[in-house]
Amino acid sequence: MIERTIQKHIEENLFRGKVMVIFGTRRVGKTTLVRQILNRYQTLGKRCAYFNCESFDVREKIETTNFQKIEAFLKPYDLIALDEAQYIETIGRSLKIMVDTHPEVQIIATGSSSFDIANKTGEPLVGRARHYTLYPFSLKEFSNEVITLSSNLEKFLRFGLYPTVISAIDPAEELRDIVGGYLYKDILAIEGMKSSKLLIDLLKLLALQLGSEVSYNELSNNLGIGISTVIKYIDLLERCFIVFTLPAFSRNLRNEVGRKSKKIYFYDLGVRNAIINAFAPLDMRADVGALWENFCIVELMKKAQNNRQFSNNYFWRTYDQQEVDFIEEYDGVLHAYEFKYSAKAKVKPPKLFLETYPSEFTVIIRDNWYEKLGK
Repeated sequence: MIERTIQKHIEENLFRGKVMVIFGTRRVGKTTLVRQILNRYQTLGKRCAYFNCESFDVREKIETTNFQKIEAFLKPYDLIALDEAQYIETIGRSLKIMVDTHPEVQIIATGSSSFDIANKTGEPLVGRARHYTLYPFSLKEFSNEVITLSSNLEKFLRFGLYPTVISAIDPAEELRDIVGGYLYKDILAIEGMKSSKLLIDLLKLLALQLGSEVSYNELSNNLGIGISTVIKYIDLLERCFIVFTLPAFSRNLRNEVGRKSKKIYFYDLGVRNAIINAFAPLDMRADVGALWENFCIVELMKKAQNNRQFSNNYFWRTYDQQEVDFIEEYDGVLHAYEFKYSAKAKVKPPKLFLETYPSEFTVIIRDNWYEKLGK
């Protein structure tokens, strides 16, 4: 069984009087992760218990702000996991009471893409929780062997790194099940959304524009809905950990595209490809460059997140088409990247950017990707 890198960081913060909140889509491995933590601490003599909050019996015990009921629920345990905690209507207030009255009991709460952060775990847990996001496997989690990673590289670009997809006999079918049976269902459950066709059409447009700047106005016209609705739906997709937005970096130059310019990428390429049913081998595709760019950006983000290295992320472009694919900003330092799938591609360092913004510049190609992404 693969141990997730984030497990170490979670365990380092256990039993310090804070709730551990783990977010992530279904099938990404949250249940497996919390069960591994519970099993480890049970062997150390802790009284541990796992509760699936989709169960009516579990919800009946926790869906309360009554101190006596919560005390009776917590008393037998040292460590509990509340899986799919979004099903508890009072989860924010209940967790606040739990951690305030029994800080010695460690609580781990997980939530899938329908976990309503603002309404259910927002204000009540300020200062009382640590938040983590579990993504599909990172390269380092998958393997430490460069030969193993290299032999699977095309599979990563076609089918992504969801745990159940990695082990599936038919990864395309598993992805269709994840997208159709879970992601759409969870997204539509939020705020009582009813228009599944509109959501699917938006995702298809975003999938087809991978690596390109996105125009909300163009999306609005294509979908026949208002720009405010487009913005709302994209925000929803971000909160569901399906896509993420990369804003433009702009500080000094007049001919830089403004900060309102955005690119949108997918957290998992398998999900992106399933949305448009595009699983063809790479040598038969026209979108390899966009797939490679998305892959490299996501793996850099996973690497930073797993190392608890928090950064601001951007792309950069001028109106005369000078550009940088990806920028990480942390500790006051800019790290600029260019991504080229072809090992023969020639890349000119972005002279204007480097003169204006002193920074490290790295080109990631198939000859060096393991050194930059897999370690």
